[in-house]
Amino acid sequence: MAKQFDLVVRGGTVADGTGASLHEADIAVKDGKIAAVGKVSGNAAEEIDAKGLLVTPGFVDIHTHYDGQATWDSHLQPSSWHGVTTAVMGNCGVGFAPVKVQDRQRLIELMEGVEDIPGAALDEGLNWSWESFGQYLDALEARPRDMDLGAQLPHGALRVFVMGERAARLEEATAEEVAEMRALTAEAMRAGALGFSTSRTLNHRTVKGDPTPSLRASEAELLGIALGMKDAGQGVIEFISDFNTPNPESEFEMIDRLLTASGRPFSVSLAQRHSKPEGWRRLLGLVDGLAAKGHAAKAQVAPRPIGVLQGLQASAIPFSMCRSYKAIRHKSVAERLAALRDPAFREKLLAEAREPLRSDMAARLADYDRMFPLGDPPDYEPAQESSFGARARRENRDPREVVYDYLIEGEGKNFIFAPFANYAAYNLDCCSEMMQSPHTLIGLGDGGAHVGLISDGSFPTSLLSHWGRDRASGRLDVSWLVKRQTLDNARAVGLDDRGRIAAGYKADLNVIDFDKLRVEAPVMKWDLPAGGKRLLQKAQGYRATIVSGAVTYRDGEATGTLPGRLVRGPQR
Repeated sequence: MAKQFDLVVRGGTVADGTGASLHEADIAVKDGKIAAVGKVSGNAAEEIDAKGLLVTPGFVDIHTHYDGQATWDSHLQPSSWHGVTTAVMGNCGVGFAPVKVQDRQRLIELMEGVEDIPGAALDEGLNWSWESFGQYLDALEARPRDMDLGAQLPHGALRVFVMGERAARLEEATAEEVAEMRALTAEAMRAGALGFSTSRTLNHRTVKGDPTPSLRASEAELLGIALGMKDAGQGVIEFISDFNTPNPESEFEMIDRLLTASGRPFSVSLAQRHSKPEGWRRLLGLVDGLAAKGHAAKAQVAPRPIGVLQGLQASAIPFSMCRSYKAIRHKSVAERLAALRDPAFREKLLAEAREPLRSDMAARLADYDRMFPLGDPPDYEPAQESSFGARARRENRDPREVVYDYLIEGEGKNFIFAPFANYAAYNLDCCSEMMQSPHTLIGLGDGGAHVGLISDGSFPTSLLSHWGRDRASGRLDVSWLVKRQTLDNARAVGLDDRGRIAAGYKADLNVIDFDKLRVEAPVMKWDLPAGGKRLLQKAQGYRATIVSGAVTYRDGEATGTLPGRLVRGPQR
């Protein structure tokens, strides 16, 4: 007898993506789409017993950097371990298309510097079978993978393609160059780009220390690009900026003009700076102002602190700026660990660490009151008294000595969690406020990037487990949290075919043992091309992840099924 459905998920507690109350239902799948929700009596080729389990739409992560990895890897980990079934890359103005042969290395250096992806891995992994953005999408489409993937047009690559060396020197684009960027933008959108991203922050530099090419792009240039999106009739504009002038309103006035002229949706990155703990409210108010004028404007925010992981396996430790450590930083973990255990080296390095600080980076690496042992399971809302600074005061010791001892424990595998945003008050109340604004989206996880320092591709799991279950106070409704990671994000980037459990929608699903859901401690793996290292972080509690009706992961392990495809443009 022929099976009526390909898959039925039976008896699960459904959070359907709309924010509606949790309810028990069966979900039937046929030909990659949801065929029925409710009481399903028909038979299926495969059934999953979800009784007592939480069933959600697949998570949509709108801020990743798999631009290189997606060309050589069919498994977009760590994101696919965390229930993500659709990822959007090409953020922060960096990427690999369009590109001319002579500029390939420049784009690698930009990606390595901005997103901490090893240049050697990119050199070996990228096959450069493309020049135009459309050809890059063709290369992506040729590889099946464990999730769907959408790409944005990065401003850095576009500017270098049109202007060459002049782009790197931050020169102003001519009228002719702006016209070419407009035409190329329209071409990229029609080929399937989901949007365009640009960076206007001094924090984004090449591995050589040069600013990102888009840093000082003029309003005329940005307008030309926005009009290219209008010409194509699609695409979201994504900004990241320091907004560090005395009058950030002036930059938002420019953004207002861009959006008025183009009619395109817009998002901007938002986090709490520890130096200006209330500054985010002013910026979010400016986003609210854009929305009040009728623009589809959103701020991308994070559900936990944004910070780095320091350790001997990572790309930095608190002593990275010291002369003695610089002399051995190229050595293996084992060799550095042996050096650090030598009493004479210890004495010399600690003496250097007590010298006056000479840079902002050195100061950040020495903020011991904002350094915490990460632990297993990881604690992303650690108490102030658990910091290394607080511990040193309790023990009447130098905090440098306390940190030093922690680094050489555990065979050098320990990680120090050092938040630099969203943790000014030693709690996540600011994240709660940001997330609950009607004009924000959950993003900034950077899956695939900062692989030696950050492991935030696990944001979706933290969002659900920490805010929906574990937080002692201020817990948030689980169904609402699911909506934020699914339907809200999908709609924001024009993917109206997913993010909801209802008949006719794409059959992307997660079956979750909510009581057991948690992030595991990150580990370092040397599995990138050319032996490059990356932090990887798994999760517990995902019983099944389903993409287009096919099970891609069971209990955190890949099934080998690769139904994920390139998403070209908005999906109705």
